[in-house]
Amino acid sequence: MNDTPDAEGLPPSLRFLKGLVIVLTVTMIAGVITVVGVIVTRMPDASRAAPLLLPEAIILPAGTRAQAVTLGDDWIGVVTEDDRFLVFDRRTGTLRQDIAIAAP
Repeated sequence: MNDTPDAEGLPPSLRFLKGLVIVLTVTMIAGVITVVGVIVTRMPDASRAAPLLLPEAIILPAGTRAQAVTLGDDWIGVVTEDDRFLVFDRRTGTLRQDIAIAAP
């Protein structure tokens, strides 16, 4: 004997709940596809925005170690472990300015 009712034999509240679950499933699948599509189409744009003009090498003064690096339009900034900010020319890599960072 089969005690499971067929889909048409469900009470109206369960049929409504079944419909909501189906709509939620379809919405979630569409959302995941949309998010993946946006990530895939936007990621190549990020690689094109990478800086193209960099010097072959930047030589730090003797005894200094880099802690952080930042890029400007025509300069490269390096924060050193001995609390200095070194500004290098972006084309040639030569030191433009040496700024001491005052301790608070």
